Amino acid sequence: MDGSTIAALGFASLFILLFIRMPVGVSMMLVGTFGIWMIRPQAAIPKLAGEIYNEASNYPLTIIPLFVLMGNLAGVSGMSRDLYDAAHAWLGHFKGGLASATVVGCAGFSALSGSSLAAALTMGRVSLPEMQRYNYDNGLATGAIAAGGTLGILIPPSAGFVIYAILTEESIGRLFMAGVLPGLMLTLFFIIAIWIVVFRSPEKAPANAEIRPLSERWAAMRRASWITGIIVLTIGGIYSGVFSAVEAAGIGAFLAVIVTAIRRELTAKNIIEVTSSTLKSSGTVFMILFGAFVFKTFIGFTGITFALSQWVEGLGLTGTQVVIAFLILFIFLGMFMDGFAILVLTVPLVQPIIEPLGVDMIWFGVLMVIALEMGLISPPVGVNVFVVKGIAEGVPLNTIFRGIWPFWFAMLAAMILVLMIPSIALLLPNTMFG
Repeated sequence: MDGSTIAALGFASLFILLFIRMPVGVSMMLVGTFGIWMIRPQAAIPKLAGEIYNEASNYPLTIIPLFVLMGNLAGVSGMSRDLYDAAHAWLGHFKGGLASATVVGCAGFSALSGSSLAAALTMGRVSLPEMQRYNYDNGLATGAIAAGGTLGILIPPSAGFVIYAILTEESIGRLFMAGVLPGLMLTLFFIIAIWIVVFRSPEKAPANAEIRPLSERWAAMRRASWITGIIVLTIGGIYSGVFSAVEAAGIGAFLAVIVTAIRRELTAKNIIEVTSSTLKSSGTVFMILFGAFVFKTFIGFTGITFALSQWVEGLGLTGTQVVIAFLILFIFLGMFMDGFAILVLTVPLVQPIIEPLGVDMIWFGVLMVIALEMGLISPPVGVNVFVVKGIAEGVPLNTIFRGIWPFWFAMLAAMILVLMIPSIALLLPNTMFG
C-alpha cells in the first residue's frame, strides 16, 4: 500500500473518530501512531513517546496556561465586569449601544484570556441580563455575545495563534502583533453591523441606557484601568521587544494575581476554582498538541504533502488563488468541525503547499484564524453559539443562529480586506522592536 493511500485512510479514520465524538487529541494520536506503524513499525512507539515529550517540555508552550490563568483571574476578581461597565458607560446611551458595549468588552477580555469560549461565557453572563432588561431582541443580544467571543482567537494573546506558531515554527510574538490591527478592525466592523441592524429594525434595540454624567464615565474608566493596564503592558512589551511573549504571559499572570489579592478576591474558593479551570483548559490544549504532532509525523512519513505540492504546482495557480481556495475550505469545514481540530488537521498539509508559492505564513495565519472565527458561529456546529445557549436557556437555538449572520458577514468583509491589503496584518510584525 503506497503512502498516499495510507494517508487517505488515515484522514478517513480520523473523521470517523471525530464524528463519533472522540476527543480530537486522542483521535489524532491513535490514527497517527497506527499510521506510522503501517509505514515503519519500529518507529511507531518511539515517535509517540518522543513527540509527547518534546511538546510537554516545549518552553514556549508555557504561554498557554499562563494566559488562561490570567483570564480566569480577571473573571473572579471582577476586572471583566469593570471592563464591560466602562464600555457600557460610554456606549450604552447610543442606539444598540449595549450590544456594542458587549463587543468591546469581549475584545478587551480577549486581550487578557486568549480564549473565544471564555470571552463569550464571561462577558455573556455580564451583558445578557443587561440587554434583556432593556428589551433587546434576543437574536441581536446573543449574536453580539457569540460573535464578540470569537475575537478571543484573533486578538492577542490568542491560543489559536500559539498552536499555529508551534505547528508552522513561526514566531509567537510576530503572530500576536499580526492579530492586533485585524482584531481592532473586526471589533469596529461588529459595531457597524450592530448599527446597521438597529437602523433597519429599530425595534431590535427599543430602549437606550441613560446618558451618564462625564464624571461617572471617567470613574468607570478608572475602575477598568487595572485590566487595560495589564493589556497595554503585556502587548506593548512584546511589540517593543522589552520581553518575549512567554515573559509577557508570566508578567501578566503575576499582575493579575496581585490585582486579585488587592481586591480581596484571592480566597481559597477562588484559588481552587481558578486553578482547576486553568488545568482543565490547558490540559485540553496540550492533548490536542500531542496528537497533532504525532499525526503530523505520520503525514510526513506518507509523502502526501510532496505529492499535493507537485499537483498544485502543475495547475499553475498563484499563491493568492491557492490561499483563497483554502480559506473557502476552512469556512466550509468550520460548519462541521471545531476550529482547533481544523487548525491541527490542515496546517501540516497546507504549509508545504503554500510556502513554496511565496505566501507569507504570518499573513496566512491571520486569514486562517478569521476563517476559524467564522466557523465558531456557523451552523450547525458553531461552538460559541452553543456556549451562549448555555447562558441564554430561554432563547431558542435558531434565534441565536439568526442573530449571528450580520456578524458573519462582517467577518467575511474583514477577511477580504486583509486578503486585499496584507499590510493590515503585517504592519506591526514588520515594525517590531523599533
